[in-house]
Amino acid sequence: MSLKAIAKELGLSVTTVSRALNGYDDVSKETRGRVEAEAQRRGYRPNTFARRLKMGKIDAVGLVFPVHPAPLNNSVFMEMVGEISRELAQHEVDLLLIADDDLADSHSYMRLVQSRRVDALIVAHTLDDDPRLQELQSARFPFLALGRSRLSRPYAWFDFDNYAGTYQATQRLISLGHRRIAMLGENNTQAFITQRREGWRDALRSRQLDESGLRMLPPTRRAGYKATLDLLALPAPPTAIITDCNSLGDGAAMALQTRNRLHGEHAVSLVVYDGLPPDSIVETDVAAVIQSTREGVGRQIADMVQRLIAGEPPERLQVLWQPDFLPGSTLHAPA
Repeated sequence: MSLKAIAKELGLSVTTVSRALNGYDDVSKETRGRVEAEAQRRGYRPNTFARRLKMGKIDAVGLVFPVHPAPLNNSVFMEMVGEISRELAQHEVDLLLIADDDLADSHSYMRLVQSRRVDALIVAHTLDDDPRLQELQSARFPFLALGRSRLSRPYAWFDFDNYAGTYQATQRLISLGHRRIAMLGENNTQAFITQRREGWRDALRSRQLDESGLRMLPPTRRAGYKATLDLLALPAPPTAIITDCNSLGDGAAMALQTRNRLHGEHAVSLVVYDGLPPDSIVETDVAAVIQSTREGVGRQIADMVQRLIAGEPPERLQVLWQPDFLPGSTLHAPA
């Protein structure tokens, strides 16, 4: 089905039909509506590649994520990626997943940058001093960081207040009377992980409480399960546990449930960042730090990256979302 057939049917020039379908603003709203309706009736799809070349856009965004540690087994991360992709797709923008090995000599995302095969990059799991962001900033290529980093010039970023999440959760436990509060945390230096760790640590320091309950672990259920059993075996076990991810949290919940310490007189309070994963076998409504709905996050990030591509200054694209705290039934005073 060609543009000529649509033009003939509507009594318009081929040029007008083409410009209407490509979104040029010199075509009236009424004419554009007629053209789009006729194109839809005929099942016409424009030549996307030719349109992209003509307008100087690729209509593709890359999402860079680390290979070590790989976040693809993290249900929260994958749900967020799915929502970003769905939101961008509504604007006919493709989302490409780009695994980056920080141990490699060269980075795959830079090949896409140099060949201009994407309009912008979304960089996930940032570091406090992130060489990826520094490289992109030097190349003057548009990027949106999912997390904050120390850079010499303003840049676009979207982040959750991870520090506030664990700080507030720890303060809530302290207010209930807990003095031995352990934390199961991921053993890496990604910015959001270090922020969550510091929130827990600073809350304890504000009351001169012991920080020896920190366990740095791989982000797996098995690690969370074993670490929790080890903590319970201590001469003075913690009366509360916070985990900085839901895989560790699920393992901790299973361990507490196995030892009959999730409820009852000798229960251990448990707070899980992001809540238990959807496939958890633990049916208790565990206390949780919740960042936001995945739909809301997807809309926010998709909107920001499109504004970035359109040329909006990066200093106007900096968003910090506050977490919510859900008490659940595993939040209580120590025995």
